[in-house]
Amino acid sequence: QVQLIESGGGLVQAGGSLRLSCAASGGTFSRNAMGWFRQAPGKEREFVAAIDWSGRSKFYADSVKGRYTISRDNAKNTVYLQMNSLKPEDTAVYYCAAEASAFRGPALSAREYDYWGQGTQVTVSS
Repeated sequence: QVQLIESGGGLVQAGGSLRLSCAASGGTFSRNAMGWFRQAPGKEREFVAAIDWSGRSKFYADSVKGRYTISRDNAKNTVYLQMNSLKPEDTAVYYCAAEASAFRGPALSAREYDYWGQGTQVTVSS
């Protein structure tokens, strides 16, 4: 059974940093694109960042570009999201997602992802 487990969320002051991790189990995702999404209260889930299977192709939402960095360690079956210069508007539940098809480019739409974690809360205080 495939599981994606996020960790690293928490409460941080504006301007601070957090590093989210997403560990995959029950399958090998070293050949699969993975992404991060977030959902704030009362809002729809939105794309944050995505990375292809090799780690060479990355995409970011405009709202996080220059502040967030997505990376992966295929040996550990883990993807990371380094978040710097956090703002109160970054407050949301952050979800990790993985595509089921191998060797595809990273997708920006949630509909392209087949596996989802349960999310980790990130709260940025002003």
